[in-house]
Amino acid sequence: APPIAPMAARRSTDEMRDRVVLGEFGVRNVHTTDFPGNYPGYEDAWDQRRFEEAFRVDVIREEEDTLEFDMVGIDAAIANAFRRILLAEVPTMAVEKVFVYNNTSIVQDEILAHRLGLIPIRADPRLFEYRNQGDQEGTEIDTLQFQLKIKCKRNPQAAKESSDPDELYFNHKVYSKHMTWVPLGNQTDLFPDADFRPVHNDILIALLRPGQEIDVLMHCVKGIGKDHAKFSPVATASYRLLPDITLLQPIEDEAAETLQKCFSPGVIEIQNINGKKVARVANARLDTFSREVFRHKGLKNLVRLARVRNHYIFSVESTGILPPDVLVSEAIKILMGKCQRFLNELDSVPME
Repeated sequence: APPIAPMAARRSTDEMRDRVVLGEFGVRNVHTTDFPGNYPGYEDAWDQRRFEEAFRVDVIREEEDTLEFDMVGIDAAIANAFRRILLAEVPTMAVEKVFVYNNTSIVQDEILAHRLGLIPIRADPRLFEYRNQGDQEGTEIDTLQFQLKIKCKRNPQAAKESSDPDELYFNHKVYSKHMTWVPLGNQTDLFPDADFRPVHNDILIALLRPGQEIDVLMHCVKGIGKDHAKFSPVATASYRLLPDITLLQPIEDEAAETLQKCFSPGVIEIQNINGKKVARVANARLDTFSREVFRHKGLKNLVRLARVRNHYIFSVESTGILPPDVLVSEAIKILMGKCQRFLNELDSVPME
């Protein structure tokens, strides 16, 4: 076989290092590449200055409880560390103990306790300490106390022929808004302007009928998602690699329209050039990579689907306890803490 020209070899190596290529029956170049000696002629040793020049974070969309940002110039292992810390290691406050004084509703005590545990509580976890193992009594520095006391009664004014429970009964729906904060110790002085309550007022906890009542006291403590999902501060935290779509030759007329239908809306646009319809990639970012294009014989060899290896699109959706940007900075602090502990450990171990 004729030797490959050095430029072409360099180009194919660059593609291998920078792109994850999606083929019809598999994905190529998925292995990590950022360690020295992997590719001859490439300087892959870790260099902080080079990393700082290449690394950047761009915030794309920030709403009340959702944040989408790009993290560029980072390895998969680090990106994944942020994702996992967000899911399982950023602490929050949640109901841990439920003291049931009376529960004559149809919901069993343990099911009720489980439902209460999963209600997100708007309380900044950074204001509290972790509760010590084996502590039965909570103190003002590690526990928030809530009460839920509600009884269902008939409405004497309801029309005789009515069958609507909303009209017939009072308090027949128990919502999270019925949970009230009961200060412990000196919490009223500690948190003078505190507004500790469930994040959402309209979470349905149970349904009651006349004569049924619920009377419970709850203790909220600080914890992490690793111990129980109720402590996870995010509804979801995920990332994907930036899509990269290349048209290898001009695609016109009917083929262009077929191509447009193969991708998510907004990815491919059709331009009119000299009376011809010509397809171009407008916004590859919107694509979900269904690989539909590979089902069309005439198109599958004209398009290259790839993902940019070091460009992560993160989306973080908070449960509302803390804003998503705060969650991300907390996750970064936790990772820094882990690194610091590891370095301290290395320093303290005597070398053989």
